[in-house]
This record gives sequence, structure tokens and C-alpha cells, in this order.
Amino acid sequence: METVDLVGERPRTTLAVTRGAARLFWALGRTPLLEVTLPNGRRADIMALGPRGEIVIAEVKSGLDDFRTDQKWADYLPFCDQFYFAVAPEFPQHVLPEAPGLIVADAFDGAVIREAPATPLATARRKALTLAFGRLAASRALADILPGA
Repeated sequence: METVDLVGERPRTTLAVTRGAARLFWALGRTPLLEVTLPNGRRADIMALGPRGEIVIAEVKSGLDDFRTDQKWADYLPFCDQFYFAVAPEFPQHVLPEAPGLIVADAFDGAVIREAPATPLATARRKALTLAFGRLAASRALADILPGA
């Protein structure tokens, strides 16, 4: 009987789905950042900024257990114009709520299966989030030459 390394599998799946979803956002003209802390203390797996300033968040789900034990996704909604779940091709999609968008991704690419409804952010919140996004991106870009930036 073959044993399955469940501890090691979850991080690999998360990494693969995150990579594919980020590549999809890039291909759609949206610049992604990973692991972005929001003003409410939650951390978005992927936040992407679109060409017209729209903010999109994707919550990566590595498997059914991850989805069932982590129901904080509604806490992201006040901080984005669109919200997606991003899952692997083998994820049982029927268990996901119908309201958010859905991305299916592997390590190489992703596809939007269900478009997320647009709920425009208030102007002041959009500005604050966009500034924070830019500052985070710059600090990550400079991390090698300006430690602590």
C-alpha cells in the first residue's frame, strides 16, 4: 500500500495553484502580489491590481480540508472589487459558494471558470489600498539592496 505525504502535498498544491493563478492575473493585465496583509489583519493569498486601479483578491484553497477549516474568505470582500477562489483542477468545485469567482490553476497557468461579481470599492479605500500595494511592491523589490525596506 502506497502512503501519501499529506503534510508535504498541501504546500506543493498551494504553491502550484498560487503560481498558476498569479500567471493568469499577469496574462489578464493585472499585477499580482502574494501574501498581502489587509487593514483588518487578514492576509490575502493573491492581490492583483488592474490597469484601471481595480483590486482583485484570490483565496487559494489547496484541498477540501483547507476550505472546510478556513472560512475567513468573507473578511476579504471589503478590500477588493472582485474576489475569487483559486483551486487545483482536482478540487471538488461543487462545495464552493456560488457567489465568488472561480479560478482553476496548476503550476503553469490558470483559467477563470466563473467570473467574480464586481463590487466597486469606495474611493478612499481604493486609494489607501492602492498606495499600500505600491509601497509593498517597492519594498519587496528593494529587499535585496535595502534590507529592512
